[in-house]
Amino acid sequence: MRKIIVQKFGGTSVADTDKIKNVAKVVIREKQNGNDVVVVVSAMGHTTDHLVKMAKALSPNPSSREMDMLLSTGECVSIALLTMAIQAEGYDAISFNATQVGIMTENVHSKARIVDIKTEKLRKNLEAGKIIVVAGFQGVTEDGEITTLGRGGSDTSAVALAAALNAERCDIYTDVEGVYTTDPRVVPNASKLTEVSYEEMLELAHAGANVLHPRSVETAKQFSVPLRVRSSFKLEDMGTLILGVDKMELHKPVAGVAADLSQARIVVCDVPDKPGIAANLFTSLADENISVDMIIQSYARKVSNTNDIAFTVDSSDLPKTLATLDKLKDTIGASDIKVDAEIAKVSIVGAGMIDRPGIASTMFETLAKLGVNIKMISTSEIKISCLVDKMDAQKSVKALHTVFGLESDVVADVKGDLPDV
Repeated sequence: MRKIIVQKFGGTSVADTDKIKNVAKVVIREKQNGNDVVVVVSAMGHTTDHLVKMAKALSPNPSSREMDMLLSTGECVSIALLTMAIQAEGYDAISFNATQVGIMTENVHSKARIVDIKTEKLRKNLEAGKIIVVAGFQGVTEDGEITTLGRGGSDTSAVALAAALNAERCDIYTDVEGVYTTDPRVVPNASKLTEVSYEEMLELAHAGANVLHPRSVETAKQFSVPLRVRSSFKLEDMGTLILGVDKMELHKPVAGVAADLSQARIVVCDVPDKPGIAANLFTSLADENISVDMIIQSYARKVSNTNDIAFTVDSSDLPKTLATLDKLKDTIGASDIKVDAEIAKVSIVGAGMIDRPGIASTMFETLAKLGVNIKMISTSEIKISCLVDKMDAQKSVKALHTVFGLESDVVADVKGDLPDV
C-alpha cells in the first residue's frame, strides 16, 4: 500500500509563478519517491492582506460572513495555478476547494474549527494516481456556508487532512529551514532545533513563534501526526521534526524563547469579591468567541470587598472585547475598564524545565538586570511567560536566549518569513 504524504506550502512559497513552478518540482519529487501526495496551499504572498485592505476601504466593519467569502478566494487562485504547473510537467493533478473535498467546520465565521473531513473523493483520486491540491484556510458548514479558520489556518488544514487520511507524515514547507530557538531576525545566531516536542512547539506557537499555527500543533499531537518543518528552497535540509516528548532526549532545560507582540492587557477594576463574577465575565467573552490568555485576580480589598481582574487577549480581539465589557460593566459592578495595548508577552519554553529548580529565578533576574518591569506572570510545567512593555520585548528575548545558552555558531539564513494563511 502506498504511503500518503501531505505537504503544505505557505504564501511566501507560492508568491509568484516562478515560486509556484519550484513548488511543483518539490511536489513531483515526493511523487517520484513512490508516495501518494496531497498538497495544501495558502494564498499567494500578501493576497490576504490586500483583500482585507480592499474590504476595509469599502466598510470599516465588514460582515464576517462576507469576509470569509472574500478571503477564501485567495487559496482558490493558488490551487488552480499550482495544479496547472504540475500538469505542465506531465503529471496528473487535480485541485479542490474545501467545499468540494468536504472539510466540515463549525458554524463560526473567521475562526472556525474543523469538525470532520470527508475522505471519499480524496481517496478515489489518490487511487487513480493523481496529485491532489487542496485549498487551505477554508471550510464549509453543514448548510453550505463558507468559513475560514483564522490566520495560519492552512497549517491546521494540512495536519487535519493528514490525520483524516492516516498519512505517513505532514511536511510544512516555508522559507525558513525549521524551528529555531528564537526568531532569527531578532537573534541572528539562533539555533535550529533538529527536533522539538509537540508540547514545546505548542507552547512556542502560543507564545508568539510564527512558524506554526497553534491549532495545527494541537491536532498533530491529538492524532500523533508526524510533523516536519522544512524549507521550500533547501530540500537537502530535513528541517525540524516535531514528535512526542517521550521520544526525545532532553539536553537543555529551555528549548526556545518567544515574544508575542500582538497582546493587549485589560484590567476590570473594583469588581465585587463574590462567587460568580469571574464566571460571568469570562463566559460573556467566550460567547463572543474571544480567547483569553493570561489571567490574574488581585487580593480582595478589605474595606470595599472588591478586587481587580486583569487578563490579556489578542490585539485583533480588542474592539470586540471592549464592546462586550462595556455591556457587562454595570452588571458585574466594575468601576472602570483599563487597557494597555503597548505590551508584549515574553516566554521561555522547554520540556526539560520540569523538576528543574532555578529556571524562573534566572529568568526574573535576567529581566531585572535589564531594567525590565514585569507586569504579569503565568506558568505551566514547560513554560514561563512574563508580560512586559512592548519596547522591552526584543532586548528581553536576546538576553534570555543568551543566559539559557541557546546560541549557535552559525548565523541563520532567513529571508523574513511571516505568518500566512
